[in-house]
Amino acid sequence: MILNYTYRLYPDAKQIESLNEWLETCRVSYNYALRELKDWISSRKCPIDRCSLESEYIMAADYPFPSYHYQQNVLPKAKKQFPRLKLVPSQVLQTNIRRLHDAWDFFQKRGYGFPRFKKVGQMKSILFPQFKSNPLTGWQIQLPKLGKVQINLHRPIPNGFIIKQVRVVKKAMGWFAVIAIESDVLIPETSPHGHCIGLDVGLLSYCATSENFVEPGRKFFKTEHRRLKVLQRRLSRKQRRSKNYEKARKRVEKQHNHIAFKRKDYQYKLCHKLCNMADTIFVEDIDFRIMAKGFLGKHSLDAAFGQFRSILKSVGKKRGVFVGEVDSRGTSQVCPNCRTTVRKELKDRYHVCHECGYGLDIPVDRDVAAAQELCNRGIETYRGTPEKQEIGSQVDLSGNFVLDKWRRGAMPNCKVGKPAS
Repeated sequence: MILNYTYRLYPDAKQIESLNEWLETCRVSYNYALRELKDWISSRKCPIDRCSLESEYIMAADYPFPSYHYQQNVLPKAKKQFPRLKLVPSQVLQTNIRRLHDAWDFFQKRGYGFPRFKKVGQMKSILFPQFKSNPLTGWQIQLPKLGKVQINLHRPIPNGFIIKQVRVVKKAMGWFAVIAIESDVLIPETSPHGHCIGLDVGLLSYCATSENFVEPGRKFFKTEHRRLKVLQRRLSRKQRRSKNYEKARKRVEKQHNHIAFKRKDYQYKLCHKLCNMADTIFVEDIDFRIMAKGFLGKHSLDAAFGQFRSILKSVGKKRGVFVGEVDSRGTSQVCPNCRTTVRKELKDRYHVCHECGYGLDIPVDRDVAAAQELCNRGIETYRGTPEKQEIGSQVDLSGNFVLDKWRRGAMPNCKVGKPAS
C-alpha cells in the first residue's frame, strides 16, 4: 500500500537559494538531454542524398540512441565538464533524466505529445527517490545536501509505514513536500457490496445521490474572479522582466493556488461525506474533457468533475468503498421506476413519468432521478441481480412508487397506459 502525504515546508533563505539553483540546473539538464534526443531523431529522418545543414544537426551513424541508461551513464563525465552539476544530488539528476524518458515513452505509446523544452521557472519540483533511514526527526526533515528543513507535520506517519521518496514542490504559496509512504499491508480489490447509491454530477447542483441528497452547486473560480481580475489588470500594466512585474505575477499565481486549494479541500470533504453514505457508489463514465468544450466550458472546468471523480475513487479505495463507472447515456431521459423514455428539456428540472406515475404525487428532482437510474445500471453491470430487483431497487429504497405495485393494479391502465415491453 502506497500513500502520498503532503506537508508544508519552511526552508530558510540559504536553503531556498539552493533549491532554486537546483531547479534551474535540473531544467538546463532536462533541456540538454531533450536536445540530444531531438538531434538524434532529426539526423536519421532526413534523406541520405540531401541533408539540411542549416536546420538539422548531423550526428555520426554509429552514435547510439540517447536512451535513459545512456544519458544516465554520461552524467559523471558531464559533471567534470560542468561543475554546476556537482551541486545537485546525483539521484535528483538521474530522476530528472527519468522524467524526460517517461514523457518520451508516453509519447510513443499514444502517438502525440512530444516532450517540450522548459522555460525559465517552469521546473517546479525535484525528487529524492531513496533514503537509507527515516528522514523525519521531529518537526524537521533531513534532505541530501540541504540539511534539516522545517516541516509542518500536521499529521503523523502511520505505524507500519516507511518513507520511500520525497518530492519537493515549489508553488506560489510556498514550498511543499509530497512524501510517499509504503507498507507491506496488501489491500484486496474492493468489489460491489452492501448499500449502493448512484451519483449524478451537474452545474446547477454539484452532485445528487439516488437517496435524494443534493449538494448545491459551487463556483470556486467565479467567487474569486473579482480579486483575480484586479491582480491581472495590475500585472498587465507592469513592464515585463522587471522586479515589479515579477511581484505582480507571483500575486496572480498565489490567487490561482488559493482557488485550486479551496476546490480540492471541498472535494475531499465531499468525497468523505459520500463514502459515509454507502458501501458502493456508481458514477458516470463521462469524458469531461468533451464537456469542457461546450458553451458551459468555463463553468465545467471550474467544477473540475474529473478531479472530483479521481478523488472519490482514491478515497473510496482507502475506506473500502467500491466506486464504479457505468454508462451515462440517456440517464436523465429514462424513468428509474419503469425504465421508459421520458423526454425532458434542459429547463425541465423535475422528473414526471406519465407511464407509471412516478413523480406525479411527490416531485422528483431530475438529477436525483438520473442518479437512481445510474444505480439501477450499476447493479445490472456489476451485480447481475434479477430483473425485478434491477428495475425497482432505487425507487423502492426511496419509498416512492415502484413498478411491482403498479403491475398489481395500483393504478388503472386506462389512466397511465400500459407498461413498456
